[in-house]
Amino acid sequence: MESAIQSNPVSKAARWSGRIISGLVVLFLLFDGVTKLVRVKPVLKAASQLGFSVPQVVGIGVLLLVCTAIYVIPRTSVLGAILLTGYLGGATAIQVRAANPVFETLFPVIFGVLVWAGLFLRDRRLRELVPVRRSRQAD
Repeated sequence: MESAIQSNPVSKAARWSGRIISGLVVLFLLFDGVTKLVRVKPVLKAASQLGFSVPQVVGIGVLLLVCTAIYVIPRTSVLGAILLTGYLGGATAIQVRAANPVFETLFPVIFGVLVWAGLFLRDRRLRELVPVRRSRQAD
């Protein structure tokens, strides 16, 4: 019996593109998480304007680093992407609630798209779950 899901092999170019996108996203998220942990003054000031206390900012930083670590591990990368999507959704909600400018509001959304794009390009399993079909030319 033939499977309804066809295997979508990952080309070398797609795999490397996915690795580069994921790598850049991970570097940014690590930077963001670490700046929260080490309590960088501009980060604390910005968080304070959004209504967060210093202990909350540190907790958010720990949460971000844990989610990012789960994303980096190949076996748990899909779970990590799901967790980061939730984290970034919360960041978007905070920006909307604070009535911040459009770019600041959309920035976490863009990163969420990049999290999934990098994973989709490098992970065959995800391509099997979410097949993207190319349009066929008329025969």
